[in-house]
Amino acid sequence: MTEVPELLPPAELPRTQIIERTRHRYEDIHRLLEKRWTISATARRLNLDRKTVRRFRDTDLDELLASACERRPNGVVEPFKAYLNARFTEAQGQVSGTRLFLEIQARGYRGSRQVVRKHLAALRAGTTEPVRADIPSPRKITSWIMRSRETLTESQDKRLLEVRLACPDITRACDLARAFADLVRHRRGYLLLEWIRQAEQDAPKPIQGFAGFLRQDLDAVTAGLTLPWSSGGVEGNVNRVKTLKRAMYGRASFELLRARILTQP
Repeated sequence: MTEVPELLPPAELPRTQIIERTRHRYEDIHRLLEKRWTISATARRLNLDRKTVRRFRDTDLDELLASACERRPNGVVEPFKAYLNARFTEAQGQVSGTRLFLEIQARGYRGSRQVVRKHLAALRAGTTEPVRADIPSPRKITSWIMRSRETLTESQDKRLLEVRLACPDITRACDLARAFADLVRHRRGYLLLEWIRQAEQDAPKPIQGFAGFLRQDLDAVTAGLTLPWSSGGVEGNVNRVKTLKRAMYGRASFELLRARILTQP
């Protein structure tokens, strides 16, 4: 007597988001079609394209599920886009998709190599969207630039480096801003004219305009960056007087304001 081989149960598909969405869409489309709904009405009701409705009508569920099982989520490369963009900028576009694929695979990427190549092609064509969530605010970038590198944490210094790699204008602005801050802190006014020449040559337009204003009053600015005297004390007293005046506006007389200015340190 020939033994009948025991049939194994069919392999159960993983309960991924794509699989579940395909099942529900198939059920919704066929339920409406059984009620004599037209293709256009079904598409409008489910917010789908008419081609999608026809495909689900004319294709078996098993075939649709098999196709969905082979697909990967569109956002599988999303967490790695910031790294890919930084590496692309650092290499000035001269980097292969295979190399980038291996690099992010070591960092936990589980998608296909084709997705990485597609993103790399979009970077080269200039059609990819920037990774906005990973971009620091202009105020934060400015604070990193204006502080000396010794006061930045390791993570802040790394983020600033990523921003500089992504934007050549910020790189040049950072170098010029730090050079000018060095002139101010160490009173190196004799280097001001050279700084202005460099800024007027290849700096971003806002810095070029700032350099032009400095050139218009070059002697005074050079003196301010060279001599030890400062108007800071006078400006501080002016600010104190204005604060007192605004605090007393509409509440007291000029005699009381004069007395507070003269008596308070």
